[in-house]
Amino acid sequence: MRIGFDAKRAVQNNTGLGSYSRFIIEALSEYYPDNTYFLFAPRQKVNDRLKTLISRSNVAFIFPSGISKLLSSLWRIFGSKKKINKNCVEIFHGLSNELPVNIHSTGVKTVVTIHDLIFIRYPQYYHWIDRKIYLWKFRRACLKADAIIAVSECTKRDIISLFRIAEEKIKVVYQDCRPDFKWQISEEKQMQIAEKHQLPKRFILYVGSIEQRKNLLLAVKALSQIPEEIHLVAIGKSTPYQLEIAKYAHEMGLEYRLHIKNDFPFEDLPAVYQLSSVFVYPSFFEGFGIPVIEALSCGVPVIAATGSCLEEAGGPDSIYVDPLDDAALAAKIREVLENKDLAKEMVNRGLAYMKRFDSQKIAGEIMEIYQELHR
Repeated sequence: MRIGFDAKRAVQNNTGLGSYSRFIIEALSEYYPDNTYFLFAPRQKVNDRLKTLISRSNVAFIFPSGISKLLSSLWRIFGSKKKINKNCVEIFHGLSNELPVNIHSTGVKTVVTIHDLIFIRYPQYYHWIDRKIYLWKFRRACLKADAIIAVSECTKRDIISLFRIAEEKIKVVYQDCRPDFKWQISEEKQMQIAEKHQLPKRFILYVGSIEQRKNLLLAVKALSQIPEEIHLVAIGKSTPYQLEIAKYAHEMGLEYRLHIKNDFPFEDLPAVYQLSSVFVYPSFFEGFGIPVIEALSCGVPVIAATGSCLEEAGGPDSIYVDPLDDAALAAKIREVLENKDLAKEMVNRGLAYMKRFDSQKIAGEIMEIYQELHR
């Protein structure tokens, strides 16, 4: 088959939708090498994380030529049809919630991955114009696509209830984290990275954007209720919400125990996970929760929030608390830190649970969707 992808995020984004896009294309091109994979992106960008895809002979990058940066963005939405036809694409997969506007007129079968509908569930976290654009793009993609991939059962339920899409059109396919998180980092290397980033001796870890929806403040509030030698390391992109967290930590005398790291190098992240004692993810709502499976793959006990899909990512042996209850979070952190047998059991069962996110299994589930459409 000749399979095309909306690869804007794969080329331009380092994390999030970019990680998902690269993972899917890498897995398919590895386990189904007889197909040809065309990556349509509005512009080129130097990105070390594309090395694997660039090296594969069955992967081709397709960019617009002779147009401005502004027009290249419009090309992705409106103008890629010609190159899709020129390359005789048989299946086109929108990896990040949308499809080209005129894709249905090509006769190409289409698949779209919907990651979440958080902008509808929690509109207060989004600018009104962004909500309008997302609603138009996401709903239209769901209506026009021949098949929809939801990254969790939670997202599937939202697509059905909020967009009135037939259940049989939607398939839940989970995602895996990068293999870097499954490799044991040597103790020597861990110590080098701890020294490089001036990490505390014992710490709780949070990884994710420092934004209001992710609810890092709950973990900071819990920090005052656990032993003083335990610190909190938070790694992620900064937003104005970070100022609110810093202000609270200062007022409560916790600033020396809170270590926020922005622009953190990806290659050092697995070691930081493995150095941590507990991973916390108190987000109000997620479409899936990749940091949870990164932590479990690194052998770290996970405490996450109830209310969305995090129980799917973390499995039955992680711990879940109300995202508004800092006392409950603190109690569970203390329990894991003080009970070595519990922590060990959570790690072992978490590693076993991660087998359901195997990349070959996921590639097979997606290829089955393509083949069904191609018949």
